[in-house]
Amino acid sequence: MAGLFEAASGGGAVIALDEVETSILRSLAVQMLELIGPGPAEEEQADPLAALFAEGPSAPPEDPALARLFPDAYGEPNQAQDDEQRAASAEFRRFTEVDLRTRKREDALAVVHALDALGSGGERGGVLRLDAEQCRRWLGALNDLRLTLGARLDVADDGEDDRLYRLPDDDPAKPLVMAYLWLGAMQESLVEAVLP
Repeated sequence: MAGLFEAASGGGAVIALDEVETSILRSLAVQMLELIGPGPAEEEQADPLAALFAEGPSAPPEDPALARLFPDAYGEPNQAQDDEQRAASAEFRRFTEVDLRTRKREDALAVVHALDALGSGGERGGVLRLDAEQCRRWLGALNDLRLTLGARLDVADDGEDDRLYRLPDDDPAKPLVMAYLWLGAMQESLVEAVLP
């Protein structure tokens, strides 16, 4: 069970993580939080009506990883948009990106909190049990982490896994590749664990 999820009796999932796995996962989740950025200021959160109508950016992110996490809603990926698609994407982004960032931030925080519950700020290994809601959050966070690493590795689709497996050990991207593949296996095992 080390490093992969299994179905837990009574629902949810369970995974045994050693200290290294725990440390890597926590570090990646914290980096994801830094990439996504801070949430709205506390004074903005005090008014729930204002938060409901908060507007986000209308321009797509310049960072390729953020662009992968927050893609345009209209047009084909990696294709030039016409003026109508660009305007529709900007409008859609303006009203959805704040909520999307909040959800992604909460998913990454759920991973950090769960790992911290193992003890010593996520520096100890152990058996982690997730309920159904935690599983949903972990699935979101694992997906976001893979998308981010995929963007950093310039992976266009899962069909490129073969290229990643052939990477020489002395390639500086090898640690990212190993994390990307491990997160994929972990994500797949969690999906299988929670499916009926």
